[in-house]
Amino acid sequence: MPSTDTKPAPPGDTPPLPPAVNLTALPSFKPDLYERAWSSTPHPTLPLLATTHGKAVTVFSLSTLSSHSTLTGGHSRSVRSACWKPNLPPHQLCLVTASFDSTAALWRWDAELPFAADPAENTAAPASDDPVLETEDWEFTLVLEGHDSEIKSAVFSPSGAHLATCSRDQSVWIWEDIGASEHDDEWETVAVLTEHEGDVKSLAWCPDVPGRSTRRGVYGSDVLASASYDSTVRIWREDADGDWVCVAVLEGHQGTVWGVQWESRPRPDGRFPRLITFSADATIRVWTLRQDDELLDDDEDGERAGRGGGAAAFRFGLGGIPNTMRRSLREEWYCSAILPAVHTRDVYAVTWSETTGLVASTGGDGVVAIYAETEGPSDGDANATNDATGKGEPGPGKWRLLTTVKNAHGPYEVNHITWCRRYDPGAERKGEEEMLVTTGDEGLVRPWQVTISTPIE
Repeated sequence: MPSTDTKPAPPGDTPPLPPAVNLTALPSFKPDLYERAWSSTPHPTLPLLATTHGKAVTVFSLSTLSSHSTLTGGHSRSVRSACWKPNLPPHQLCLVTASFDSTAALWRWDAELPFAADPAENTAAPASDDPVLETEDWEFTLVLEGHDSEIKSAVFSPSGAHLATCSRDQSVWIWEDIGASEHDDEWETVAVLTEHEGDVKSLAWCPDVPGRSTRRGVYGSDVLASASYDSTVRIWREDADGDWVCVAVLEGHQGTVWGVQWESRPRPDGRFPRLITFSADATIRVWTLRQDDELLDDDEDGERAGRGGGAAAFRFGLGGIPNTMRRSLREEWYCSAILPAVHTRDVYAVTWSETTGLVASTGGDGVVAIYAETEGPSDGDANATNDATGKGEPGPGKWRLLTTVKNAHGPYEVNHITWCRRYDPGAERKGEEEMLVTTGDEGLVRPWQVTISTPIE
């Protein structure tokens, strides 16, 4: 019989319950790839998904959950990642691929699309004779060379004006689009960043959301995060002189940081987006930029160099230039939460929903987990943690584990997970409803229906 010793909370003092979430595996994308698949990246506006595997990229339709085209012949070794160029006209596609052959490549497809350009119009079930984008419609337009070793990631900035690549050679390169037109692929190297002390595994540009820019005139609006084998994450900005500099180094992970993911849902308080990092140490950390008024005052920021938080903290990394010379460029980031401990092996991928704010993770143990951020402390809830004390240790907090799926791809490791808009016939609200897509070692690309029984505000 349930205990009745506890007193009911006063009206208005009870924090909202976390949502109840259920994951259901949908039929895998077809065809099976039958080789290790590294990642799957949804197009920002169209019902397309680019999956990297072997020396190729397969573009899947999110309407039919089947292949539309395959990009081959551009690389001599495995393609590790792919990214869609944003802000193009609806009839044009541009994809950048990063390969273990030390090059990045640009691909273009310019023809009439076999679906509506406006996502809101993709509401009808696909016809049985849904046309296929032929492989020959893709044009291999440009090879970017310069890295000395395997390229692990290539990502476009929110505007598409910059491209960042990172490599096993421990460097991050930033390229600028100097083409005379949207069809003219000409890119110039504007920065080579070499502060990391190990392989650079992953990159992520801060999305174009309200509040992402602070202290205008000191540096530009674009912000880049890089994750490395050296167990750190670095934050990069372009200063007023046009130089890319490291404004903070995030330390706290006890192993390779496999990747970074920015918060893309605008924060109610208008603050700068947070950053999630995930690691070989099986932990997932949330980092927050300290925006105290005194920190933003150039006259006082030198006094704050010693603050920031124990084992999970930041340090300034300005390319060897003394802090006294570049005080205005320093930022203080602190580990504001450690998500509940779920994974027993490396966390390879994390994805943060811009619609619901839910976070999903996966990794070497084959587990898929979903978490929610809630209001108020949990008073000992084992499924809720944070790191608000800055001691680098989990404790009662605001993130709760909602659900897990073990062996999501059977005995195989899961290399990637992403939130993705649904356009398939099973979606109730095509173009609005979200699903998860996981990508595994065995070559399966698997969609998951996410059922939320409690509304998320």
